[in-house]
Amino acid sequence: MDLLFDYTIQNVAMGAALLGIISGVLGSFAVLRKQSLLGDTLSHAALPGVCLGFIIAGTRDMGAILAGALITGAAAALFMLLLTRNSRLKTDSGLGTALSVFFALGVVLLTFIQNSGNASQGGLDSFLFGQAAAILRSDLWVMGGVTLVALGLVAAFWKEFKLVSFDPVFARSLGFPVIALEVTLTVMIALAVVVGLQMVGVVLMAAMVIAPAVAARQWASRLETMVLLAAAIGMASGISGAVISAMGRGLATGPLIILAASAAVVVSLLIAPGRGLLWEAMRQAQNRKTLRGQRVLTTLYRLAAHHDNPDYPAEEAMVDAYHGVGTTRALKRLEARGHIKKVQHAPEATPHWALTPSGIAEAERVLADLGKQEG
Repeated sequence: MDLLFDYTIQNVAMGAALLGIISGVLGSFAVLRKQSLLGDTLSHAALPGVCLGFIIAGTRDMGAILAGALITGAAAALFMLLLTRNSRLKTDSGLGTALSVFFALGVVLLTFIQNSGNASQGGLDSFLFGQAAAILRSDLWVMGGVTLVALGLVAAFWKEFKLVSFDPVFARSLGFPVIALEVTLTVMIALAVVVGLQMVGVVLMAAMVIAPAVAARQWASRLETMVLLAAAIGMASGISGAVISAMGRGLATGPLIILAASAAVVVSLLIAPGRGLLWEAMRQAQNRKTLRGQRVLTTLYRLAAHHDNPDYPAEEAMVDAYHGVGTTRALKRLEARGHIKKVQHAPEATPHWALTPSGIAEAERVLADLGKQEG
C-alpha cells in the first residue's frame, strides 16, 4: 500500500494511464485503416525531432524536445502520404521508407550530439527505450493536455473519422475532405507517440499504439465498443506495468507496459468469444464430429437403400471397414440423437445398427444439401 503514496510511482502510473488512453483510442483507427506500421514509423521518426529539439534548446528542455518530435513525426507521416499518392508505392512500402529515412537521420543526429561534448546531453539516449521514472508532475499536465486535445478531436469528428476508416471511397463520393481527415488522424497518432516518448521510448512506442487496439478488436464488433475497450486495455496495461516495475528492483517500466499490453493481445487472441483461437479450435472439432456423424449416417442410409429395406441392420464392423476407421463414437452420438438404434441380427452377436424414421429424414436432408452444393 505504501507504493500508492509514493510520489514518483504516482507520476508514472498517471502518465502510463494517459498514454494507454490516447494510444488505445487513436490506435483503433490505425488498425482499422490497416496501417499498423504507422505507429512504428511515427515513433522512429520522432528521434530526429528529439535531437533537433535538444540542439535548438541547448539542453534537455522537455517542451522543445516534444515539439521537435511532433514536427518530425508529422513530417514523416506527410512524407509517407506524398510517396503513396504520387508514386506506385503501396502504403506499407511508403511507411517502411519513411521509417528508415527518418530513423537513420535521428541516429546520425544523436551520434553528433554525443560527440559534441555538451554536458547536457547525458541521458538523451533514454528516449530510445524510455525513462518513466524521470516523469515530473509538470510533464503530466502536458500529457493530459495533449490527451484531451486528441480525445476532443475524435469526439468532434467521430462520424467523419469512422467513415474514412471503413470506406474512404464512399466518404470521398459524399464530398468529405478525405485527405485532410487522413492527415488529421495521422498527426493525432504522432501526438500519441509524443506522449509516450518519455514513458516507453521510440523503439517500443509502436507496440503501445497497436497492441490495445488489436486486443480490443477481438472482443468488439462495433467501433464505439472497440475504441472504449482499447482505451481501457491501454490504461490497464500502463498502470499494471508501472506497478510491477515499482514492485521489482531494476525492472524497466516501459518494457513492462508493453509486455502487459502484449499479454492482453495474447489472451484476447486465445479466448475472445467467437474469434479466439480456442473457440475456433472447439468449433472446428465440433464440425469434424458433425461431418463424421453425417458420413456414417448417410452410409447407413445408402446400405438400407441398396438392400431396399429401411430397417436394414448394418453390422458395425462393416461400417468401420467402409470408412477405414472406427465409427463407434459417431454411432453412439447418432444413437443419442435418436437417428439410429442398436438391433439384434441373429445368429450374429456382433453390434448392428438400423436407421430410425428421424435418421432417415436427417440422412435425406444431408444428401439433399450435398446435392445442392455439388450442383
